Amino acid sequence: MPRFYCPQPLAAGSTVDLPEAVAHHLHVVRLQPGATLTLFNGEGGQVRATLLESGKRRASARIEALEDVEAELPYAVTLAQGLPEGSKMDWIIEKAVELGVAAVQPLAAQRSVVRLSGERAEKRQAHWQGVIEAASEQCGRNRLARLHPLQEVGRWLAAPCPTPRILLSPRGERSLAAWARENGPQDLSLMVGPEGGFSREEEDAAIAAGALALTVGPRVLRTETAALAALAMLGGLWNGM
Repeated sequence: MPRFYCPQPLAAGSTVDLPEAVAHHLHVVRLQPGATLTLFNGEGGQVRATLLESGKRRASARIEALEDVEAELPYAVTLAQGLPEGSKMDWIIEKAVELGVAAVQPLAAQRSVVRLSGERAEKRQAHWQGVIEAASEQCGRNRLARLHPLQEVGRWLAAPCPTPRILLSPRGERSLAAWARENGPQDLSLMVGPEGGFSREEEDAAIAAGALALTVGPRVLRTETAALAALAMLGGLWNGM
C-alpha cells in the first residue's frame, strides 16, 4: 500500500489535499482514484485513506480510519554526527532513521571538510529534513526523527544534555556492546566523528564534559559505517530490532 508523509491534521471522515510532491508522485505512477493509501503526519499513528482525485499538481484523499501503529524503539538515541564530505550525510541520516534514531544533531567538527553557514546551511537542513521524511515513509515509522540545527562541537558539548553521551573512539577501553549489556536500555546521545574522527582536542573536551569513550570493535570503521553499526548493535542487544 503506498505510504506518504502528510503534515496536517488527519481526522477520520475528513478530506485532505495532499502535498504537491505526493500529488506529483501519484501522477507519475498513475495511481487512480479509489486506490487505498496510508498517510501519517509524523505525530504518531497512521490513517487509511482513499484517493479521490489525482492530478499533476493536486490530489486529495478521504480519511477512512485511524490506525494505532508504531515502529519506535523503546529508547531514544540522538545521533550527534560530525559532518562528513559529499553525500555521506544523506546516507547516514537515511539509514539511521531506518534503524530508529530519535534525533539527529549535525556537528561542525575540526576535521569536517564541509563547511556550512547562512543560506547554504539552511538549504542543507531543509534537504536533510526531506531525507528524514522519505526514509520514514519507506521504513514504516509514524514519528519523524527530530533534526537539530547544525552546531560546532564545543558549543554542543557546552549545552546541558539530559542523557549520557557516548563518544565512539579508538581511545575507548571498553566496547559499546559490553557497556550496553551492563547498563540496559536507556536514552543516550551517540557521538560520531567525521572522516578522520574528532580531533584530540574535541575528544578531550567531550570526555571532560562527561562523555564516555567506547569502541565498536577492534576494527576502525568509516564515519558512514560507525553510527549505523552502533545503532544496529544497540538494537540487537536492547530488543530494538
